[in-house]
Amino acid sequence: MNREPIVFVVDDDEAMRTSLKWLIESVGLRVHTFGSAEEFLAAYYPGRAGCLLVDVRMPGMSGLELQARLAKSELCLPVIIITGHGDVAMAVRAMKAGALDFIEKPFNDEALIGAIRRGLDRDASQRRQQSRRADITARLAQLTPREHEVMELVTDGKSNKEIAAALGVSAKTVEAHRARVMDKMEADSLADLVRMVLLVEGRDT
Repeated sequence: MNREPIVFVVDDDEAMRTSLKWLIESVGLRVHTFGSAEEFLAAYYPGRAGCLLVDVRMPGMSGLELQARLAKSELCLPVIIITGHGDVAMAVRAMKAGALDFIEKPFNDEALIGAIRRGLDRDASQRRQQSRRADITARLAQLTPREHEVMELVTDGKSNKEIAAALGVSAKTVEAHRARVMDKMEADSLADLVRMVLLVEGRDT
């Protein structure tokens, strides 16, 4: 579904859109251009791989407003804000809201392409992480309620003896549950299991 990533350019200046399209295509990247945020939203479907290059000031919905709208989706595109106004306050707002970069016109071509490549890399990383999270969630669904309890205690750092006392079972029973948890979760080690739990909980680093 999400084959080659696309650089989405949103700018109300037609000459700027044409210039950006030429520049981005010159380094072998796919580009789709839009004259407004509304036009982009009408055409884009969540899940499409890529990154967004958007002018901060446009008639109708601004670049910051578009960024805020996308941030509400589960998997939002990395955003690079472009502007010809040198608005530092707006730059700070954009970065605090999660923008990957903020570039002023006239921009350096190499710097812009570098920012775009970082955006595409981040997007690919986010998608890999989301795919892994879904995979781990499916594995978790295979655990029995008791195995869930054991896993939570194991990943909380409790020993088999402590878990046995907490659950009112023998240490041998805990060992058996623990082995099944490791097998069903396809975890290579306790550290691997902890990483899985943190990823699903959204506390991964």
